[in-house]
Amino acid sequence: MKRKWMAGFMGTVLLALTACGQEDAGSSAGASDGGIGGTLSFYTSQPDADAQKLVEGFEKRYPEVEVETYRSGTEEVISKLNAEKMAGDVQADVLLVADSVTFEDLKEQDMLQVYESEELDGVPDEFEDKDHYYTGTKIMATGIVANTEAGDIPTGWEALTEADAKGGIVMPSPLYSGAAAYNLGVLTRQDDFGWEFYEQLKDQETAVVKGNGDVLKSVASGEKRYGVIVDYLAARAKADGSPVELVYPEEGVPVITEPIGITKDTDNAAAAEAFVDYVLSDEGQELAADLGYTPIREGIEAPEGLKTYEEMTVLQADTEALYTSRNKDKQQFEDQFGK
Repeated sequence: MKRKWMAGFMGTVLLALTACGQEDAGSSAGASDGGIGGTLSFYTSQPDADAQKLVEGFEKRYPEVEVETYRSGTEEVISKLNAEKMAGDVQADVLLVADSVTFEDLKEQDMLQVYESEELDGVPDEFEDKDHYYTGTKIMATGIVANTEAGDIPTGWEALTEADAKGGIVMPSPLYSGAAAYNLGVLTRQDDFGWEFYEQLKDQETAVVKGNGDVLKSVASGEKRYGVIVDYLAARAKADGSPVELVYPEEGVPVITEPIGITKDTDNAAAAEAFVDYVLSDEGQELAADLGYTPIREGIEAPEGLKTYEEMTVLQADTEALYTSRNKDKQQFEDQFGK
């Protein structure tokens, strides 16, 4: 009798242990795949619709994470972040804004944390911070958008300085747009451009608007003939039927990589790291291509209408020089254009 009772008891224990083991195994699988949750605060300068689709893709992959998004121009995003830092209460967990110079500043201020994603194997080394505080997420060149109903399509930057273009040019402000601030730094450090190029744009009565979206509206509507713009916006508008053409100027183009990084004081590092991984993964990079961006990950094709990095003539400048002189450059631009 006792032997039967013991056999039944041991069977019950074994069943319980087996069930616990299966439950633990399920928990481990969930932790490695989807068992990441909580709230994630995402600050970005991406267009609203693109940021929303990125967040939707991530939340589908990690349904236990709720992403709260703050979106504005890079300069306003960083102003908000700096204000939070001064108040001792940084809200952002993940940042995705225009260019590496902005992230160099954040790195210098000790506002980022190191994260070496496993997805970096697919990203060219030149687009990664050597200390792994941030990494590029896509390739975005700045070129010219031309209204196809307003005359011939230009081939280079020189077209913006010709007499028939006077009063017909629009560009984004480097005081608002991170891409424009980067372009300002790069172009003024090229022997063939320098500050003389911006002086010529001023003489041409070039309109300065808040961001690249406003540039596109002005050119697509016919209000302006030419605009200085990030490539994906012009290519996307053309694909949608707008009377515009994207030009990669023959002299070369500045390129930004819209890096991503994690704030030092994040209180949800697991979700923040998962978000970075997702953006750099095949899935995240295919989403970037679907949205009309040139992916930064090798092996994924650029969308129709855009060039790959290898196909571009790229204008470059030393990142440290751009970082140390950014405020001075923006001040000089403001003095020159008054906005």
